[in-house]
Amino acid sequence: MPLLKRGASEVLAMNVDTATIHVAGGNGGNGCISFRREKYVPRGGPNGGDGGRGGSVVLEAAEGLSTLLDLRYQPRQKAPDGQHGKGKHRHGKEAEDRVVKVPVGTVVRDPEMTDDFADLKRHGQRVIVARGGVGGRGNARFKSSIFQTPRVAEKGEPGEARRVELEVKVIAEVGLVGYPNAGKSTLLARVSDAKPKIANYPFTTLAPNLGVVRIGAAQNFVVADIPGLIEGAHAGAGLGHDFLRHIERTKLLIHVIDCASVDGRDPIEDYEQLNEELELYNPRLVRMPQLVALNKADLPNVQFNLPQIIDYFGKRRIFSISALTGDGVDGLIRAAYGRLQRIHERNRERQESGGAAESDMISLPTFSNQHGRFELLKVGDGFVVRGEEPHRAVLMTDMQNDQALVLLHRKLKKMGVINALNRTGAQAGDTVKIDEFEFTYSPDGGDAD
Repeated sequence: MPLLKRGASEVLAMNVDTATIHVAGGNGGNGCISFRREKYVPRGGPNGGDGGRGGSVVLEAAEGLSTLLDLRYQPRQKAPDGQHGKGKHRHGKEAEDRVVKVPVGTVVRDPEMTDDFADLKRHGQRVIVARGGVGGRGNARFKSSIFQTPRVAEKGEPGEARRVELEVKVIAEVGLVGYPNAGKSTLLARVSDAKPKIANYPFTTLAPNLGVVRIGAAQNFVVADIPGLIEGAHAGAGLGHDFLRHIERTKLLIHVIDCASVDGRDPIEDYEQLNEELELYNPRLVRMPQLVALNKADLPNVQFNLPQIIDYFGKRRIFSISALTGDGVDGLIRAAYGRLQRIHERNRERQESGGAAESDMISLPTFSNQHGRFELLKVGDGFVVRGEEPHRAVLMTDMQNDQALVLLHRKLKKMGVINALNRTGAQAGDTVKIDEFEFTYSPDGGDAD
């Protein structure tokens, strides 16, 4: 039993390449209301310090990780809060970011967005998925010539919170594709130090296997054996949906064809069917550079099939090989390396002509309102204000403090909310709602509830 349990856990760990996690940035610390009180120092004035910024949740790509298993068991990641401000102008300490390690090749998505907003392709690359809230200002910040004793401070801003979906896509330059039992794992074991499971039955490989192919001292590339592709793979048949995603990372495909046809399969039909599956899953895949490896050429019955298969492919790059004995494999690998070099050269030319180098920190998209900083809606007899800036202003206001409410009115006026209300015909006494906060509109700010 212990051996069976260990084997099951190993298979589980190999296949955990998706996860959904809930991330939350730390809340900013509250500003402090404090006044200097010392003997012989009359009217010491306000000296409340600011709150510290909350920590952010940061995803970092790290080599050595291959699955998202840890995040399956720890789906909630919360950054620490910033410290509150204190008297004597002491500001709260900023919280440290919570850095979550993920495998290189992790794609980060927000379910509410249509596009991926982060693709962590390199070791050390980072993306902030939940920003920490800013700290509230202490009352020392609000002192002015006409506001000598401000008894008001801002609350810390709550940190961002969202649900994000993670998906690991294998980082490899060359992908081996083909029907089950075509000899992909045998070929990978032949050309690299990888030791995939090899057996004479379909779906022997249950997870992508990676191997480094070395041509010379500084000449190498990474190959991935992509399992589970059969007819209907694009719709999830076999292991299709689980592993077709890994092919999208590659720059070159080697299509391994079983030419022995010992079970009555037609090698040409297999080739056409699998290319159709690739196109149905992602049209870009079928346009990807592709080499064809006619495998098991060492078997006697293949000699009868080989001329017909070669005629079908015509002038395409085909290689008769035996992954088991190694015949023809060296020519295939050197051709793959040469093709990769030409692909890399084109990519470098494209970057030099138009693109800047990628940064190790990916910028998180700004989720701003499409109408600008805020949106004003007429609802019944009142108004509703929506937008990131008004939302933040309300969250950081102490609603039990009269001076804080006056300060909120000033912020809204500076944002243009008050002028917008005037233009839309708001009258004194109308109800205005921002999030869960409702107040009675007054152009001069004197009637806030």
